[in-house]
Amino acid sequence: MAERIAITGMGVVSPCGLKKETFWANLKRGESFVDEVTRFDASTYPSRIAGQVHELDHYSHLSSRLIKKIDVFSHMALVATEQALKDSGIDLENTDKNKVGVFMGNALGGWLFAETELRDLYLEGREGISPYMASAWFPAASQGQVTIYYGFKGYSKTIVADKASSALALWYASRTIADGKNEYVVAGGMEAPITPYALLCINSRGGLSKNNLNPSRAYKPYDLYRDGFAVGEGSGMVVLEKESHAQRRNAPIYGFIKGVGFSSDGYHYSQYRPDSSSLEYAIEDCLAQARWNKRNVHYICLDAEASEMGDYLETQAIKNVFGKQIETISMSAPKSMFGNLLGAQTALDLIATIFSMKHSTVLPTINYEMTDPNCDLDYTPNKAKERKIKKALIIARGRGGINVVLAIEKE
Repeated sequence: MAERIAITGMGVVSPCGLKKETFWANLKRGESFVDEVTRFDASTYPSRIAGQVHELDHYSHLSSRLIKKIDVFSHMALVATEQALKDSGIDLENTDKNKVGVFMGNALGGWLFAETELRDLYLEGREGISPYMASAWFPAASQGQVTIYYGFKGYSKTIVADKASSALALWYASRTIADGKNEYVVAGGMEAPITPYALLCINSRGGLSKNNLNPSRAYKPYDLYRDGFAVGEGSGMVVLEKESHAQRRNAPIYGFIKGVGFSSDGYHYSQYRPDSSSLEYAIEDCLAQARWNKRNVHYICLDAEASEMGDYLETQAIKNVFGKQIETISMSAPKSMFGNLLGAQTALDLIATIFSMKHSTVLPTINYEMTDPNCDLDYTPNKAKERKIKKALIIARGRGGINVVLAIEKE
């Protein structure tokens, strides 16, 4: 990109905070926000733990009439979007809404609404189902609700690419600004998988920790005794615009999206390729687009699948790309504290990384106790540490071998 894309607003709905300040304060503490699922009977599920958002309604600016028409994943997206827009200081009354786009990523859509209405269909017939069923559950519903709520009419898109969804949404959003299609973009992701059917699907997918008796210690990526990740719910949104545009309106600039690397394993519909070459290509591609030397990278926000194959391949890819330079790079997986938000995860990783840059702090990977000989890098175990961070990479891997790497810089 000829000009850097500035991040000028941030909004968060997460298991460890419903505002960006709370989100950061809780992450610095290095504590787990993963607990037992209690909002429905999950006692027969193989994995029944998750990072959950509580008291969402207490922070909502939305009318009860609107909330009845939408799924909770759209509700989360609207709350996070409102925060991001206010944070950016955009004068919406004097903004050309034809040049404001919305790019969002998720993996599942709105299953709580769908499950409830399908149950009513079988119990009461067609007269018992909500007329909003058709517009509430599908993955693009959140994007649609945000554009309707604010009257945004710019080029917009919803991305569904498993855990890489919001990573791709952020990059596509950046491209539309660089190409002049949009002046502003609201970009990020949202996920609400803590429902009876959605959680069942994720269990069937595999990869979840079954350490139900000790939820706070269940998600332990790179540890020798890891057994999978804990799923989470929430939303992260950022406002993007050109650097020169942000400077003209004296907007706060948190950081910049500098480049992206893509690759696909081309191996199996659900499994990773059993070598790290595809992920290595994505990292190298990202560095090339950002025009960074490997020695300039200060921090890597990790994918942290907490599976034997996933963690090993990620570790090997980083080793092979950076070689001895890896000793100068800090790494961690803050998501170990609140769960993996699937399609929304990279948006939360981005916001956490921006705060790490601002406060010169590397967030920890919690629950790391026993070293795996195949995963022997310094993942910043259990406690945050001080470190100036000016350039960072964020790794996102989707099921079946979708590899996305974002380059973020502070100044």
